[in-house]
Amino acid sequence: MQYRTIRLGAFVLAALALASCGKQDAAQQQAGAQAVEVGVVEVAMRKVVMTSELPGRTNPYQVAEVRPQVGGIILQRLFKEGADVRRGDTLYQIDPATYQATYNSAVATQAKAEATLASAKSRAERYADLVKINAVSKQEFDDADAAHKQAVADVESAKAAVENARINLAYTKVTAPISGRIGKSDFTPGALVTASQPVALTKIQQLDPIYVDVTQSSVEWLRLKREIETGILKTDNKKQAKAKLKLEDGQMYPHEGKLEFSDVTVDQATGMITLRAVFPNPKHDLLPGMYVRAVLEEGVNEQAITIPQTAVSRDQKGAPLVTVVTPDNKIERRNIAVDREIGNEWLVSSGVKVGEKLVVEGIQRLTMPGITVNPVPAGQMKSATEKPKAAAGDEKNDARADVKPAAKK
Repeated sequence: MQYRTIRLGAFVLAALALASCGKQDAAQQQAGAQAVEVGVVEVAMRKVVMTSELPGRTNPYQVAEVRPQVGGIILQRLFKEGADVRRGDTLYQIDPATYQATYNSAVATQAKAEATLASAKSRAERYADLVKINAVSKQEFDDADAAHKQAVADVESAKAAVENARINLAYTKVTAPISGRIGKSDFTPGALVTASQPVALTKIQQLDPIYVDVTQSSVEWLRLKREIETGILKTDNKKQAKAKLKLEDGQMYPHEGKLEFSDVTVDQATGMITLRAVFPNPKHDLLPGMYVRAVLEEGVNEQAITIPQTAVSRDQKGAPLVTVVTPDNKIERRNIAVDREIGNEWLVSSGVKVGEKLVVEGIQRLTMPGITVNPVPAGQMKSATEKPKAAAGDEKNDARADVKPAAKK
């Protein structure tokens, strides 16, 4: 009896120990089930080049509307529409006959005036010697001297007439005032044109380099100026701001430009300021009037806090929201203030601190705030990499599915 009592007591103690271990295992399993695994990133400070992407349009570097400076009939058009021309190239030939005749007449008048001048000069010089010995009267000398001076003036007038006739004769050849690409011709040979007519013969546009005019709101301009003055953004005043272009098809333009100037007035209707950048255009890929987006370099923020866009959600009011893991591995919902988008990140102005952990993976598992989580670096979640094991019955079914029936003979 005593031996049986001892065995019974040992059995009871063993049963109690097993029950206690089972409770502990259940508690541990429950605690493990409550700790939800999430992927997190740590908030850090870094150096960021601040840029602004602004809409704009391309404009030619120079534009010249070609108009005749003398009237007449167009004899020839000496260029190909849409071709590149150089400054001084002859574009049109106006009938020069009447202007050539006027020039020849002016040259003859000048020769006559020069001959008269020679005679008047000799007479004035002789009278100057004779008046000293009273061989001629003072009045005769004065008349000779006046005739000489008048002859000098006539020669100068004749020279001016010759130059004017020469200029008009040269204007019968309508030349390119600038180098660039010429457009279509609005007049053909045989057309009558007049000096300084309102309708241009054609138009030349210089496309290399080319201007890009973009607009920026006055609010953004004031913000940028304030950030530079307070030292948030640092710029190099010795260099012009760099600019890049994004074309209509989304491709980046291969050449880099620079900001030329900003307008001194604000458009009262739109509240926008015009900024002008200049870009090289060696292959004439950019044509006037194209819509582009210019990426302008504003400055460098050496203490920028950026977070991935996947870490940011929105509350019911549309305000940005992040999920922060506290030091005791609890989650906390927190509103933040974002400044702008930089690639696939947000620039944060307030709401988070350097060193805090933000949830970027597994946010959908967090059903309520304050629950315990198991934070792991983003991209290293086990639940995302491990494949769930199939049940024994499923393995058998898969094995049966893999067995192919033998072919009938």
